[in-house]
Amino acid sequence: MTEYFILLIIFIICYLIGSIPFGLILTKLIDNNDLRNIGSGNIGATNVLRTGNKTLALLTLILDLSKSFIPLFILFKLYPHPVINDFLNHIMVDKIFLMLIFGYFFVLGHCFPIWLKFRGGKGIATSLGVILSIDFFISLCLITIWILVFLIFKISSLSALISSTSFPILIFLKYEKLNLLYLSILLTIFVFFTHRANIIRLLKKEEKKI
Repeated sequence: MTEYFILLIIFIICYLIGSIPFGLILTKLIDNNDLRNIGSGNIGATNVLRTGNKTLALLTLILDLSKSFIPLFILFKLYPHPVINDFLNHIMVDKIFLMLIFGYFFVLGHCFPIWLKFRGGKGIATSLGVILSIDFFISLCLITIWILVFLIFKISSLSALISSTSFPILIFLKYEKLNLLYLSILLTIFVFFTHRANIIRLLKKEEKKI
């Protein structure tokens, strides 16, 4: 029972860390703008770029990625908590499976932050941080796919959707585990859900280029 309680506390902490709206905070502090009143109203790096401040957009991207990558890397690779190791042995799943589950809470926090009435970002950078903590090669492949699609179409949302669709394929090809495939598909579905308005605009050929 104690193990489950500690895990619950860690899940809540992951959500709260993920819900830190770096884009909103930075634009408010540096540009004195409310990011929710600019462009799409999204708090992510893409919308920060619409303010015209490329440095701020890059910093937002790095921070949104880091808020999931750093805690997961520390928790599972640098200083693994004994409770996590005991839980892995108890439920008989591998570390990557549990890292993905933890990662969901960071992404949920970013997309549905309690501080902003659950209106947050799209979750791409934070999801990438999760994947980066799990497998550097797969994350590098996804970044490459994103860049290639963006160079061709100049549409950020399309790049995100195609690269996220590639994630389940890549993780299954490398690890050949169905439980990882199912979890990664869920993450892709979640990304599609947060981009549902973008998908409608893409289908209508109304999505704006950057």
